[in-house]
Amino acid sequence: MMGLQIAGRRSPAAMVAAGGLHRVHGRLFMNGASEAACLYTQQGKKGTNQDAMLVWENFASRNDTIFCGVFDGHGPFGHMVARKVRDSLPLKLYTEWTGNISSQNSPRQNGFDPSNMDSEEVASTSIDDEWGKSVEVDTNEKPPEMYLTIKQSFLKAFKLMDKELKLHPTIDCFCSGSTAVTIIKQGEDLVIGNIGDSRAILGTRDTDNSLVAVQLTVDLKPNLPREAARIQQCNGRVFALQDEPEVARVWLPNNDSPGLAMARAFGDFCLKDYGLISVPDISYRRLTEKDEFIVLATDGIWDALSNKEVVEIIASAPTRGTAARALVDCAVRSWRLKFPTSKIDDCAAVCLFLEPPKNDCNSLGSTSQSETIKDDVHEYATSKTQNSSLVDSYTGLDTDEIVPVPDDPKQDKLQERSKSTRSLADCISTSEDDEWSALEGVTRVNSLLNLPRFLSSDKKSTRRKWL
Repeated sequence: MMGLQIAGRRSPAAMVAAGGLHRVHGRLFMNGASEAACLYTQQGKKGTNQDAMLVWENFASRNDTIFCGVFDGHGPFGHMVARKVRDSLPLKLYTEWTGNISSQNSPRQNGFDPSNMDSEEVASTSIDDEWGKSVEVDTNEKPPEMYLTIKQSFLKAFKLMDKELKLHPTIDCFCSGSTAVTIIKQGEDLVIGNIGDSRAILGTRDTDNSLVAVQLTVDLKPNLPREAARIQQCNGRVFALQDEPEVARVWLPNNDSPGLAMARAFGDFCLKDYGLISVPDISYRRLTEKDEFIVLATDGIWDALSNKEVVEIIASAPTRGTAARALVDCAVRSWRLKFPTSKIDDCAAVCLFLEPPKNDCNSLGSTSQSETIKDDVHEYATSKTQNSSLVDSYTGLDTDEIVPVPDDPKQDKLQERSKSTRSLADCISTSEDDEWSALEGVTRVNSLLNLPRFLSSDKKSTRRKWL
């Protein structure tokens, strides 16, 4: 079995020296596609798009290696946290990977000393190991020896990422954070690192050659027994409000805030002393010829669509280049049908195809990436029904990261300025004098319900305790 390997000693600084990080060849972070993957995000009705995404081909200077990730921010500065993680985490992972690969004789020799692990890492090691086994192709199949090295690299990179956020001079992460579901695919080896409630699934063929969905990650929510136990051991509280009994949240010991709907996240330092951790759940899978594609998406997709529906949508997309766009469109429609009184959440999806493109309409061919994807989307958009407002919101996949949905009268004041020449003035209305409140425009499942500074000391919430 081929182990995970890395080639080259190119530093992260060298990779971004020419033109900056966003110009690195093979790195996609805006709506678009390549022969191997497609990605698409669309702003919901809550304000600034807080989702971010990334596809990085030839990762670690290897032709057979690709990094993919989606990141869902929450809180007043969530969009900034998500994009900072998108840009910095892969570089930290690259650095740790290259540092560890030089010495593989023992964990201490390659710089990973269990005695130096902090309480966050120790608390979740057993959880990571247990869940990692549950997503193996075969429970009797052991990961390659190099899996330990990349697992150590994931753990260290996530730890360093959270520390950088804590010390960041311009991003306030006290009540803001982000999820992260990430994968490294090298040849047929797949390693997954996940925190929060974004999700990764695999589209594969069963024994009857039917396309089925296999969930690769666990949604790390506070209602999971081991997650709730850890939080409660740290004096954090886990309970659900009466008006949303299905949503367990994390609360401070003596205040009914902030009500975070996940058990692990980057940032959110108001809860880091009370059981919230940024240690990833890491797992391995050996890919086979039956596996066709991997989908990574934020909870805006999974709240509206099942795993089976997502696989069917990707498989039935007109072309590979439009698969992620089709998935987001279907999720938006499903939100409107299932939750008509709720504000649609931001949606972001990355689809990684595991087989080379065929010589048919699904192949992106030799034309340029931007021209091909725009042609694909135009064909897809014109084939949709006339009453779809989503068609009108699309103006080009190479313009900017935020694709706004029209008819939203109020937007978040923290909207980042687009670097594109296309103006968002007609789509986004902001007021610099408005004060952000997590309680305004509560959706069906807000990641963050309340902030400590908005808490009334005499206010009591009706709750449902977990465990």
